[in-house]
Amino acid sequence: MGDAVELTAGGRTVRLSSPDKIYFPERGYTKWDVAQYFLAVGDGITRALRDRPTTLQRFIEGIEGEFFYQKRAPKNLPDWIPTARIAFPSGREAHEICPTEPAAVIWAANLGCLTFHPWPVRRDRTEHPDELRIDLDPQPGTDFADAVRAAHELHTLLDEQGLRGWPKTSGGRGLHVFVPIEPRWTFSQVRRAAIAVGRELERRMPGRVTTAWWKEERGERIFVDYNQTARDRTIASAYSVRPYPHAPVSAPLTWDELDEAEPQDFDLVTMPTRFAELGDIHADMDDHAFGLEGLLELAARDERDHGLGELPYPPDYPKMPGEPKRVQPSRAKEKKEE
Repeated sequence: MGDAVELTAGGRTVRLSSPDKIYFPERGYTKWDVAQYFLAVGDGITRALRDRPTTLQRFIEGIEGEFFYQKRAPKNLPDWIPTARIAFPSGREAHEICPTEPAAVIWAANLGCLTFHPWPVRRDRTEHPDELRIDLDPQPGTDFADAVRAAHELHTLLDEQGLRGWPKTSGGRGLHVFVPIEPRWTFSQVRRAAIAVGRELERRMPGRVTTAWWKEERGERIFVDYNQTARDRTIASAYSVRPYPHAPVSAPLTWDELDEAEPQDFDLVTMPTRFAELGDIHADMDDHAFGLEGLLELAARDERDHGLGELPYPPDYPKMPGEPKRVQPSRAKEKKEE
């Protein structure tokens, strides 16, 4: 696997063991290649992760081996990587790492981390999200082009609300749009705003967009995954590497690029060149913080005028106030017929 080497990131030296270990067999990319990639986009991924409690998705034996999510900071964590205490829906707590510099990314890459999953909060205010994250998830029978169409309608909706979103590829077939917000609302309120966004997109794009939680009801539509805004649900960060054979990455985009973009064009090899030419095109996100008043008013109107209240949470969450039954529609029908 090769002798360990030392890399310098942001003036700090980090040890990289087994640099020749193959992580992406189809392309032959190694741990060294992954580390060099993260060095090349260091400023961008650090901006995306800075001060955020972050779960590490680790692939110790490469993408063809087993992987796991590391939420708790490991015992051998360097003292220069800060942590934050976060609370899970179960009520249990843990300390998660909060990267503040590129060296922390390289340190995690040495542990086999390819994909970073930051919370939408900062370590000094873990109960109040500062990002509204909209996940446009293509369902079977739809593709990235369908997600782009939904994203354009979302762009219009955000403009009408006085909001601005920053789009990026998921690294797969979908799109993510992040809206920086003031950290004044709870996780439940931010999730409520995401539901309002999804329902408005459903109205504007009938038959093309859905908020249906149960897969059997989604059809060939783009699913607005509102539960990605629930506590402890995270979305792959910008510049994260995704575990697919060609080593794609989650690529920040401008709105003008959406129609021409192809997710497969952004990978471990091409993104450093793009970053060298353009830099971090989402660098100004932290200069903005918007309010959710308009979206929460839209949610209130949905409930008041249309009887549209809560939607189901993921199955591992405690029952939430006002939440409908978590029973798959087909099973509920079977029980009723019995």
